[in-house]
Amino acid sequence: MSRIEVKIGGFGGQGVILAGMILGRAAALYDSKDATLTQSFGPEARGGSCSAQVVLSKERNLYPCVTRPDVLMVMSQPAYDKFIDEVVPNGLVLYENCLVKPGPLPEGCRAFGLPATKIAEDMGRKMVLNIVMLGFLTSLSGLADVGAMRRAISDSVPPGTQGLNQDAFNRGYEQGKALQDRHDDS
Repeated sequence: MSRIEVKIGGFGGQGVILAGMILGRAAALYDSKDATLTQSFGPEARGGSCSAQVVLSKERNLYPCVTRPDVLMVMSQPAYDKFIDEVVPNGLVLYENCLVKPGPLPEGCRAFGLPATKIAEDMGRKMVLNIVMLGFLTSLSGLADVGAMRRAISDSVPPGTQGLNQDAFNRGYEQGKALQDRHDDS
């Protein structure tokens, strides 16, 4: 891993920024990588457009901005529409498939969808859809060690919600692993 650029996009209130913070924390504190996070959100806060940009590398990162994401994780159609053309050829695109209907992809990109909102709703807490998506991201991208992600989640979520969030992560992770196993068998 020299330098990996990740962009996470969605609506305010979906935990987009928290997802970026957890990924960066996992990589930097528990997986011996350098990580930077920048964020962008509209003035509306909840319901408005927002994104988190994370740069991961083994060496010191001197430029924190994401210009051409290697990995795009989106949880809203406007985020998909806005960021899909930025993804590098052969990149990875992960999307919440209840809310995003993907269109044409950049050359060679792999795209995988997950009904994270439905999974979170079935757990009784729609608010953990971002953590479900992080599990999915972890299983399909290998950007951070699974143990590092679990530790970062426990450190980042409100006290008393660690079990719920770990369960959400595990559900997304298991879905991604099953998808990867099916993809590898074909």
